[in-house]
Amino acid sequence: MQRPSKRQANELRHVSLEINVNKHAEGSCLIKAGDTQVICTATIEEKVPTWLKNSGQGWVTAEYGMIPRATGTRVDREAKKGQSGRTQEIQRLIGRALRAGINLRAIENINIKVDCDVIQADGGTRTASVTGGFVALYLACQKLLAQGKIKSMPITNFIAAVSCGIFQGVPVLDLDYLEDSNAETDSNFVMTDKGTLIEVQGTAENGSFTPDELTELLKLAQKGINELIQKQKEVLGVE
Repeated sequence: MQRPSKRQANELRHVSLEINVNKHAEGSCLIKAGDTQVICTATIEEKVPTWLKNSGQGWVTAEYGMIPRATGTRVDREAKKGQSGRTQEIQRLIGRALRAGINLRAIENINIKVDCDVIQADGGTRTASVTGGFVALYLACQKLLAQGKIKSMPITNFIAAVSCGIFQGVPVLDLDYLEDSNAETDSNFVMTDKGTLIEVQGTAENGSFTPDELTELLKLAQKGINELIQKQKEVLGVE
């Protein structure tokens, strides 16, 4: 089996993280994973949703979207016709993932919104959004701390995500679109720097897959996420 990208089965696409790409946002990151590109921005609001008032904690939420020419054919903006179920599902995933990396009580009465806008899609947009979104969130928390609005850094875990799948009978790491659209099994993993799982999404696109194959996909995900978290720490200057 030869992958369309000529990568090894356990090899990530080339990944880059560029921080502070938006001068207005409290935290921002442009993540490139192969030909997938996502701009992630974090916005600080000194108020929480109504249902969290007087709860003693803050909140982190996410929004996700694709610009019209992120893919091979133009797609109307969702602001014109309403969010799709796919978009809602993805942004809820991103929000859940990011909240797993922060102590919400340490950002009491503060809401951090992370926007993930896909400017070019070639597979793995949701996982790139989690990985880049975490960097934007971290930068926003640094700003809160520097401004004296919080007493300590609230980040408890580094968070990253990656896709894995079975392509032509072989478990592979970090699917691009050609692989994703032809994979027998497609999965997404979200994990912490401590090696713990936050979310696993796995679907057999054609037939079924075995527990042993799932274990192989998990091993690939662990390797890829360790590499992604190392890149996050490098760009943020964290040891």
